[in-house]
Amino acid sequence: MTGMTSTAHPFLNRRLAEFGTTIFAEMSALAAETGSINLGQGFPDTDGPEEIREAAVRALRDGRGNQYPPGPGVPELRTAIADHQRHRYGLSFDPDTEVLVTAGATEAIAATLLALLEPGDEVVALEPYYDSYAACIAMAGAARVPVTLRPDPEQARFRLDLDELRDAVTERTRLLLINTPHNPTGTVLTRDELTAVAELAVERDLLVVTDEVYEHLVFGEAEHVPLATLPGMRERTVTIGSAGKTFSFTGWKVGWVTAAPGLVSAVRSAKQFLTYVASGPFQYAVAEALSLPDSYFEEFRADMLAKRDLLSAGLTEAGFGVFRPSGTYFITTDIRPLGATLSEGGDGFAFCRALPERVGVVAIPNAVFYDHREEGAPFVRFAFCKRTSVLEEASERLRKAFAH
Repeated sequence: MTGMTSTAHPFLNRRLAEFGTTIFAEMSALAAETGSINLGQGFPDTDGPEEIREAAVRALRDGRGNQYPPGPGVPELRTAIADHQRHRYGLSFDPDTEVLVTAGATEAIAATLLALLEPGDEVVALEPYYDSYAACIAMAGAARVPVTLRPDPEQARFRLDLDELRDAVTERTRLLLINTPHNPTGTVLTRDELTAVAELAVERDLLVVTDEVYEHLVFGEAEHVPLATLPGMRERTVTIGSAGKTFSFTGWKVGWVTAAPGLVSAVRSAKQFLTYVASGPFQYAVAEALSLPDSYFEEFRADMLAKRDLLSAGLTEAGFGVFRPSGTYFITTDIRPLGATLSEGGDGFAFCRALPERVGVVAIPNAVFYDHREEGAPFVRFAFCKRTSVLEEASERLRKAFAH
């Protein structure tokens, strides 16, 4: 007897059977094995503001958050979130009933979908999508209905087909899951596009969950428009935000939900049985971070814009088709212009698995973010939230490998 349990069924819940080890784990392991520059996973290689890090240390030393914080989040942070939404967007939220602090945006997504969905419900989501969306929809027993963002080569961006979005809504549709600024394509939905989304939600009486974690990373003429600001949306929208992407402390795992009281109460009912609470001392530090002057956010955006342009130029010179992002800190590229060299006929998986050994750079195949894998097959994502010297070295390696 080995002591192992014998069972006729697989150990993993069938709803999660399609979700194995994430591509991020695979590619990060390849980066470590080959000593490659990792432009795959989206985390900065430097910490955020020193005064915010010191705020966390101060909270630890003062004993603030070392024990369980309040379930909805510490009052200082909930107030800071409400102030941020009011200052930035003119949205008024009650810190006590309309704000919920979560263990990062990932838990906010999970708690929201588990709370709001019933088995058999349909969720219309933009494809490609952040990988946790699909897993959380599956855990809730609901069905995902992807609407594909398609490349517009003339404008070098991905576009939402509003007719396709409308056609995807059925009698079983419970909610729309919207991500803007959009990971991985870097698309920022326009006010007109979002107005059409809002009109559809009101007409069909749908809830909307909107992932806005890259709200402060919008470039050029693009504008971040929170869906909750549009007519008819304040009472039907769950807005998800995060400190990790804005302040470059991704390991702190501090996210939040803002919504009408009934929606927040529902999400909190699910959230309390996930982490219950998390990140106590960091909540106090993020409260201070959200109160930083506007100059911080402007400088942060300018720094990321310069890095976007640096890596975009390197990728273009190497021969990739580059979709210059209007937001986030990711660049989607088309590998087909590279020809046969490493591109394997436009297979992003083969390309990314060969890239570390051959070039010393790691990227992510966009196809992992699609249900329609063939739609994403030729696209590869690079992260530019790295030090300038790292991006310069990566660009040089790519140019040497591919430029003719």
